[in-house]
Amino acid sequence: MRCISLCFVLLLAGCARDEFADLRAFMAQAGQGVQQPLEPLPAVRPHLEFKYDPSGLPDPFSPRGLKPSKGGGLQPDLTRPKEPLELEPLDGLHMVGTLKKSGQLYALVRRPDNTLYRLAKGDRIGQNFGVIVSISESRIEIKEMIQDGAGDWTESKASLALQE
Repeated sequence: MRCISLCFVLLLAGCARDEFADLRAFMAQAGQGVQQPLEPLPAVRPHLEFKYDPSGLPDPFSPRGLKPSKGGGLQPDLTRPKEPLELEPLDGLHMVGTLKKSGQLYALVRRPDNTLYRLAKGDRIGQNFGVIVSISESRIEIKEMIQDGAGDWTESKASLALQE
Protein backbone atom coordinates (compact mmCIF):
# COMPACT_ATOMS: atom_id res chain seq x y z
CA MET A 1 0.00 0.00 0.00
CA ARG A 2 2.85 2.24 0.70
CA CYS A 3 4.05 1.76 -2.77
CA ILE A 4 0.69 2.69 -4.22
CA SER A 5 0.50 5.78 -2.04
CA LEU A 6 3.98 6.80 -3.10
CA CYS A 7 3.10 6.34 -6.76
CA PHE A 8 -0.07 8.31 -6.28
CA VAL A 9 1.83 11.19 -4.66
CA LEU A 10 4.43 11.18 -7.46
CA LEU A 11 1.67 11.12 -10.05
CA LEU A 12 -0.02 14.10 -8.42
CA ALA A 13 3.27 15.99 -8.25
CA GLY A 14 3.74 15.42 -11.97
CA CYS A 15 0.24 16.76 -12.69
CA ALA A 16 0.74 19.79 -10.53
CA ARG A 17 3.51 21.07 -12.79
CA ASP A 18 2.94 24.76 -13.58
CA GLU A 19 2.69 25.19 -17.39
CA PHE A 20 2.49 28.97 -17.14
CA ALA A 21 5.46 29.55 -14.84
CA ASP A 22 7.45 31.19 -17.66
CA LEU A 23 4.51 33.51 -18.47
CA ARG A 24 4.13 34.52 -14.84
CA ALA A 25 7.86 35.24 -14.60
CA PHE A 26 7.70 37.40 -17.77
CA MET A 27 4.74 39.40 -16.48
CA ALA A 28 6.45 40.02 -13.15
CA GLN A 29 9.59 41.22 -14.97
CA ALA A 30 7.81 43.30 -17.64
CA GLY A 31 6.19 45.69 -15.19
CA GLN A 32 9.34 46.52 -13.26
CA GLY A 33 10.89 49.97 -13.76
CA VAL A 34 8.55 50.99 -16.61
CA GLN A 35 5.97 52.98 -14.73
CA GLN A 36 6.69 56.75 -14.68
CA PRO A 37 5.34 59.00 -11.98
CA LEU A 38 2.23 60.99 -12.93
CA GLU A 39 2.44 64.77 -13.19
CA PRO A 40 0.44 66.56 -10.52
CA LEU A 41 -2.81 68.20 -11.61
CA PRO A 42 -2.69 71.97 -12.11
CA ALA A 43 -3.98 74.06 -9.27
CA VAL A 44 -7.60 75.10 -9.57
CA ARG A 45 -7.92 78.88 -9.66
CA PRO A 46 -11.06 80.38 -8.17
CA HIS A 47 -13.52 81.89 -10.64
CA LEU A 48 -13.55 85.69 -10.53
CA GLU A 49 -17.03 87.09 -10.72
CA PHE A 50 -17.61 89.98 -13.18
CA LYS A 51 -20.48 92.33 -12.60
CA TYR A 52 -21.63 94.39 -15.57
CA ASP A 53 -22.99 97.81 -14.68
CA PRO A 54 -24.69 99.35 -17.73
CA SER A 55 -25.66 102.57 -16.00
CA GLY A 56 -24.49 105.56 -17.98
CA LEU A 57 -23.59 103.50 -21.07
CA PRO A 58 -25.49 103.66 -24.38
CA ASP A 59 -27.64 100.68 -25.32
CA PRO A 60 -25.67 98.74 -27.98
CA PHE A 61 -28.87 97.26 -29.45
CA SER A 62 -30.79 100.48 -30.05
CA PRO A 63 -30.33 102.41 -33.30
CA ARG A 64 -28.02 105.36 -32.97
CA GLY A 65 -29.85 108.63 -33.44
CA LEU A 66 -28.35 111.53 -35.32
CA LYS A 67 -27.18 114.29 -33.03
CA PRO A 68 -26.80 117.91 -34.03
CA SER A 69 -23.24 118.86 -34.81
CA LYS A 70 -21.28 120.65 -32.11
CA GLY A 71 -19.40 122.92 -34.46
CA GLY A 72 -20.57 124.98 -37.39
CA GLY A 73 -18.69 122.81 -39.93
CA LEU A 74 -20.14 120.23 -42.28
CA GLN A 75 -23.68 119.18 -41.64
CA PRO A 76 -26.28 117.56 -43.91
CA ASP A 77 -29.77 118.95 -44.32
CA LEU A 78 -31.74 116.67 -41.98
CA THR A 79 -35.08 118.30 -42.88
CA ARG A 80 -34.85 117.56 -46.63
CA PRO A 81 -37.18 114.78 -47.83
CA LYS A 82 -35.27 111.65 -48.80
CA GLU A 83 -35.16 110.32 -52.35
CA PRO A 84 -36.01 106.63 -52.99
CA LEU A 85 -32.37 105.48 -53.26
CA GLU A 86 -31.48 107.14 -49.96
CA LEU A 87 -33.54 104.51 -48.14
CA GLU A 88 -31.26 101.67 -49.33
CA PRO A 89 -27.73 100.94 -48.08
CA LEU A 90 -25.06 101.14 -50.80
CA ASP A 91 -24.25 97.44 -50.58
CA GLY A 92 -27.85 96.66 -51.60
CA LEU A 93 -27.63 98.76 -54.78
CA HIS A 94 -26.06 97.52 -58.03
CA MET A 95 -24.76 99.55 -60.95
CA VAL A 96 -25.90 97.61 -64.02
CA GLY A 97 -24.89 99.96 -66.83
CA THR A 98 -24.67 103.48 -68.23
CA LEU A 99 -26.69 105.54 -70.66
CA LYS A 100 -25.53 108.57 -72.65
CA LYS A 101 -28.14 111.10 -73.63
CA SER A 102 -27.47 114.55 -75.07
CA GLY A 103 -23.78 114.24 -74.15
CA GLN A 104 -24.50 113.52 -70.48
CA LEU A 105 -23.60 110.14 -68.97
CA TYR A 106 -26.22 108.56 -66.69
CA ALA A 107 -25.78 105.52 -64.43
CA LEU A 108 -28.34 102.73 -64.30
CA VAL A 109 -28.77 101.44 -60.75
CA ARG A 110 -30.95 98.53 -59.62
CA ARG A 111 -32.50 98.24 -56.15
CA PRO A 112 -33.01 94.87 -54.39
CA ASP A 113 -36.67 94.86 -55.54
CA ASN A 114 -35.36 95.01 -59.20
CA THR A 115 -36.52 98.61 -59.71
CA LEU A 116 -34.17 100.37 -62.14
CA TYR A 117 -33.15 104.04 -61.68
CA ARG A 118 -31.36 106.44 -64.00
CA LEU A 119 -29.00 108.65 -61.99
CA ALA A 120 -26.99 111.74 -62.94
CA LYS A 121 -24.20 113.64 -61.25
CA GLY A 122 -25.60 115.43 -58.16
CA ASP A 123 -28.32 112.82 -57.42
CA ARG A 124 -28.54 111.46 -53.90
CA ILE A 125 -27.90 107.82 -53.04
CA GLY A 126 -27.34 105.63 -49.95
CA GLN A 127 -28.20 106.04 -46.29
CA ASN A 128 -25.21 108.24 -45.41
CA PHE A 129 -26.36 111.40 -47.22
CA GLY A 130 -24.46 110.38 -50.36
CA VAL A 131 -24.19 112.60 -53.44
CA ILE A 132 -22.95 111.34 -56.81
CA VAL A 133 -19.83 113.31 -57.73
CA SER A 134 -18.85 111.51 -60.95
CA ILE A 135 -20.03 108.75 -63.28
CA SER A 136 -17.82 106.72 -65.58
CA GLU A 137 -18.51 103.68 -67.75
CA SER A 138 -17.46 101.34 -64.92
CA ARG A 139 -18.03 103.18 -61.64
CA ILE A 140 -20.07 105.74 -59.69
CA GLU A 141 -18.09 107.91 -57.24
CA ILE A 142 -20.06 109.06 -54.19
CA LYS A 143 -19.33 111.62 -51.45
CA GLU A 144 -20.99 110.70 -48.15
CA MET A 145 -21.36 112.48 -44.82
CA ILE A 146 -20.89 110.33 -41.72
CA GLN A 147 -21.33 111.36 -38.11
CA ASP A 148 -18.65 110.19 -35.69
CA GLY A 149 -19.16 109.30 -32.04
CA ALA A 150 -18.46 112.87 -30.93
CA GLY A 151 -21.31 114.22 -33.09
CA ASP A 152 -19.12 115.84 -35.77
CA TRP A 153 -19.78 115.24 -39.46
CA THR A 154 -17.01 114.12 -41.81
CA GLU A 155 -16.91 113.46 -45.53
CA SER A 156 -15.99 110.05 -46.88
CA LYS A 157 -15.82 108.60 -50.34
CA ALA A 158 -17.61 105.52 -51.60
CA SER A 159 -18.20 103.99 -54.99
CA LEU A 160 -20.44 101.55 -56.83
CA ALA A 161 -18.71 99.43 -59.46
CA LEU A 162 -20.38 98.05 -62.56
CA GLN A 163 -21.80 94.58 -61.88
CA GLU A 164 -21.08 92.10 -64.62
